[in-house]
Parts: sequence; structure tokens; C-alpha cells
Amino acid sequence: MFTGLVEEVGELRSIRRQGEAMVLTIHAAKVLEGVQLGDSISVNGVCLTVISFDSRSFSVDVMPETYRLSTLHALNQGDTVNLERAMQAGGRFGGHIVQGHVDGTGRIAGRSRDANAVVFTIELDDREQLRHILPKGSITVDGISLTVVGTTDTGFSVSIIPHTLAETALQRRQTGDSVNIECDIIGKYVDHLLHFKGRNDEAAASAPKSALTEQYLAEHGFI
Repeated sequence: MFTGLVEEVGELRSIRRQGEAMVLTIHAAKVLEGVQLGDSISVNGVCLTVISFDSRSFSVDVMPETYRLSTLHALNQGDTVNLERAMQAGGRFGGHIVQGHVDGTGRIAGRSRDANAVVFTIELDDREQLRHILPKGSITVDGISLTVVGTTDTGFSVSIIPHTLAETALQRRQTGDSVNIECDIIGKYVDHLLHFKGRNDEAAASAPKSALTEQYLAEHGFI
């Protein structure tokens, strides 16, 4: 579990590829403090497991499923990546609940100034994700906890303050670059509960009806 508050920007030192599997070695400092084998570290919003480390870097496995569903496959040696260690139970929860389980990818369609902020417009590769994205809701872009400014029929926009831009790899992202997207987990679970249909239609028909309906949520201000 993560909060989406990036701790540092690391640099990709090497990539070992074998088909759709990879081992990434990343230069870092802060996230190595107290690191142990098997620890989880978010790399551009993807939860990965430390398989080896030394005083200046750590290595992680990327399995085919992650390779196919995230932007990690497009990384090159020397690229910068956002890094965050798994959250501690006693720490401050400054972002939102982030699993590090990428829902899909998007493309930066625009980058513009708005006073002291920079607004990024992102077009989704899979527009079905829009059902889980709403204005003023939480969204994770390359592991960064952000607030949705607005949505369109094809994507959404976020406004980045100077500190976030300076302390993350987002400062180097330009129009056309791809990013990892993780939607708010609460919205995904609510949507699942509202629309899930079991494989056994007979059992589903005889099961008690849930009081959790879209009408109920609307009447009580949830949607």
C-alpha cells in the first residue's frame, strides 16, 4: 500500500530483458534506507518487489502481465522514475490509498501554464476507465497522488503545483509521453458491487438483494 507521495526520483541504470520479462536496476538513495529483500517499492506507480540491492541501487522483477499493462516496457537506460516505499502504519497518510496496481495507461495530450501551476491533459488508452474518474476525485499518475481538475469524453486533466513538478519525474514528461494510471480504489469497489453478476445466474437470482444500489448512493450524496 502506498500514498502517492513520491519520495524521490531514481534513475534507471540497467534493463535486462527476456521476452516480456525484465529486471530493472534503479539508482536511488532515500528509498534504500532500511530496505530489505522482498520489500515493495512503487516505480512510476507500479508496485514491484526488491530482489537485490546495494548501497546505491536496487533491482526488481517485472513479469509479463506488468510489462503489458504498464509503461515500464518503454523505459530506457537513463530514464527517471518516481519512487515510493510502502507506507508505514504509523506514518502520515498525506495522499490517498494507492495499491500500485496499474489500471491502464494514458498519453499526455497537453501541458499548459496556469499561474504557478502546470495543467496536464491526459487522454486514456482505455476510455472505460472514465467510469472511475470524477472531477475533484483522486487519481494516480505515474505513482503521484493527484486531484482530478476535470474530465472529458476521452480523458482528464490535473493541475500540478511547483513542488510536485520539481520533486517528481513529471517535470520531464512532455506531450506524447505515456503514463501509468491507477484509479481510486474506493470508486472501483463501489462500481464492482453495483454491477457484479456472478457466473451462476440461478444462485444470483435466489440470493438476497443488496440494499446498496446506485439510487441509494445518489440519494445519500455518494455519487
